[in-house]
Amino acid sequence: MTPQQLREIALNYLKRFEASEATFRTMLRRRISLYAVYDKDFDKKEAYRWAEEIVKEFIERKYIDDKRFAEIKTRRYIENCRSPRYILGKLQEKGINKQIATDILEQQAYDPADAAKQLMRRKKIGPYSANTEIRRERREKDLAVLIRAGFDYDLAIELLDADPENSETSF
Repeated sequence: MTPQQLREIALNYLKRFEASEATFRTMLRRRISLYAVYDKDFDKKEAYRWAEEIVKEFIERKYIDDKRFAEIKTRRYIENCRSPRYILGKLQEKGINKQIATDILEQQAYDPADAAKQLMRRKKIGPYSANTEIRRERREKDLAVLIRAGFDYDLAIELLDADPENSETSF
């Protein structure tokens, strides 16, 4: 592996995926480690320096931009009815600074209650259940769905206990 080959690997990766700085660096290090398994004489430390140079260059050229990455991911998570807690957690997993993630989430037109309602509608839970009997039987499971999605307990209880007769008008 040469610096040019590593650079080509990096460019090909960015052609297919938007990446945060941290995930991009991890991908390069993983590729270097995989190559080192096959070539015992390969100097991983030197290759890691190449990777750092590539990361710096790509940041300067704006091929990698944590803010852009966070905006794209945040919009996608909002479209998928994710809670603020879930969104912030996922962005931090990807190496996005907590302050950047919080700022981007605040810039979005986002209401957690609306997202929870969309999720309930999509999963046919709570007021959107087929009938009242099923709704009563599945209440704990429905609550677990909302909690696992990252919504607050109080919000989840409030939405699950909403009147099914007015679910379309109040939701």
